[in-house]
Amino acid sequence: MKLDIEEIKKLIPHRDPFLFVDTCEVITPGEHGKSQKLFSKDEYFFKGHFPKNPIVPGVIIVEAMAQTAGIVVSYKLRDYKEKSVLFMSVNKAKFRKPIHPDEKVLFEVKFINSVRNVYKFEGTCYKEDIKVSEAEFSAMITYK
Repeated sequence: MKLDIEEIKKLIPHRDPFLFVDTCEVITPGEHGKSQKLFSKDEYFFKGHFPKNPIVPGVIIVEAMAQTAGIVVSYKLRDYKEKSVLFMSVNKAKFRKPIHPDEKVLFEVKFINSVRNVYKFEGTCYKEDIKVSEAEFSAMITYK
């Protein structure tokens, strides 16, 4: 299932300037997905990170992977309207190559396991089929 930005906004609460996914393909609901983001030269963080050599901050890359996982899980749980996905941990984060303004990247996430309402995923970021970063992370799903 390929989702556009409006469909993504129905699944996760993130909005501009903190939504870092343009499109998302849910390959296996709750388990596997891929998203894309074009980091335009006008992104707010480029003004300070770093003015003479702007690159996407690592925390933004990890956040985009986590948002992708949030979309994948929320798609599976879309019948539950009152839910929140809360970031819990990041492990094994590695940043191999920088992402510059006006570069498109692909985020891929894969389910590792879940215990009760805590989901653990591995995420990878690619730029032109080259792995530029990776991390493991977990999040808790809460229901109201």
